[in-house]
Amino acid sequence: MDGHAGDASALMAEIGARAKAAAAELAFAAPEAKRAALEAAATAIEACAGEIAAANAKDMAFGREKGLSPAMLDRLELTPPRIAAMAEGLRAIAAQPDPVGEVIADWTRPNGLRIRRVRTPLGVVGVIYESRPNVTADAGGLCLKSGNAAILRGGSESFHSTAAIHACLAEGLRAAGLPEDAVQVAPTRDRAFVSAMLAASEWIDVIVPRGGKGLVGLVQREARVPVFAHLEGICHVYLDKAADPEKALKVILNAKTRRTGICGAAECLLVDRAAMALGARAVAALVEAGVEVRAGSALAHLPGVKPAAPEDFGREFLDSIIAAEVVDGVDGAIAHIRRYGSQHTDCILTEDDVAAARFFQRLDSAILIRNASTQFADGGEFGMGAEIGIATGKMHARGPVGAAELTSFKYLVEGDGTTRP
Repeated sequence: MDGHAGDASALMAEIGARAKAAAAELAFAAPEAKRAALEAAATAIEACAGEIAAANAKDMAFGREKGLSPAMLDRLELTPPRIAAMAEGLRAIAAQPDPVGEVIADWTRPNGLRIRRVRTPLGVVGVIYESRPNVTADAGGLCLKSGNAAILRGGSESFHSTAAIHACLAEGLRAAGLPEDAVQVAPTRDRAFVSAMLAASEWIDVIVPRGGKGLVGLVQREARVPVFAHLEGICHVYLDKAADPEKALKVILNAKTRRTGICGAAECLLVDRAAMALGARAVAALVEAGVEVRAGSALAHLPGVKPAAPEDFGREFLDSIIAAEVVDGVDGAIAHIRRYGSQHTDCILTEDDVAAARFFQRLDSAILIRNASTQFADGGEFGMGAEIGIATGKMHARGPVGAAELTSFKYLVEGDGTTRP
């Protein structure tokens, strides 16, 4: 590929036609065959762990040369436990009930017509993602489970890792006698291919973008295909005056520091003005854990804290940095989150049921959490086996997008010579 849009469009048309043909076959594939393909792919990942690690080492070297931040390198790295987790994720997807053909609703009209609303695959799902190569396994597995063909375009940094993981998925499809074209990976680092995918309404039924503001902005500007919006994870943790101190400190540290480079990492701590003493303890604990705290004026005097710039609020750091601000009670927290949040995941730490109910009722984030870490914003943690992304838009899917969310539905209507008067 030499970067010309025409070449990218021709490649997209070739991959798209193959995906569409595979999707037609996959739509009525037996649940047992899909399960067998996923289990065989999981076994292949375990058997090829060495090859996957070697491919990832090439990508890590490329990432270091490009000057990726430590948090981005963490997203890119496939450690032995992460490779094992990909296999476990595929097995978890395999073990789930098959969503295709599930009867969502069933009713009979007075005229005798029986109507069923039944889950059906979307068709061809295009996934565009940056860095985290494990998305290849999650997205490929979920698309397969839900009867969709997948076209995966990973980040240029994860090119070799993506190819190695894809080879395992292809092995699983072959073993189960399903079309190998059901999961395809863009065979190029060319950015023009992303634009070609976004214009490929003839071949792709929905696009799922996973990445930073630049990628999501590009997708929203250029897409002529429907998009499951996956915006930034500007996740807030609000420390209420009625918080349990021990629980709160534990949750705040986990929400920020467990993994700083994922979309469920906390990016802003909000402290109730009536909980300043506990807020100071939380800030001290973050500083001690090596987090750079950029605080508003009411907290900026605390030891080790930097004063926040206006642009630090509403910012996804994806790093060992957190913004902090004092607010007036739950309503102050709600107002701040409405202004700066991305409708991804927001958390309240409180023992007050009324405050928690108000927070849950008045905010419209895809995920709202009480007394637990924002790092639980994850399809695997929701019991979905894995997720293709967290949708922050309002149409079709919201929150973790698992196999069931990758389906639409059709109506099956049965009569007995029934005519309309």
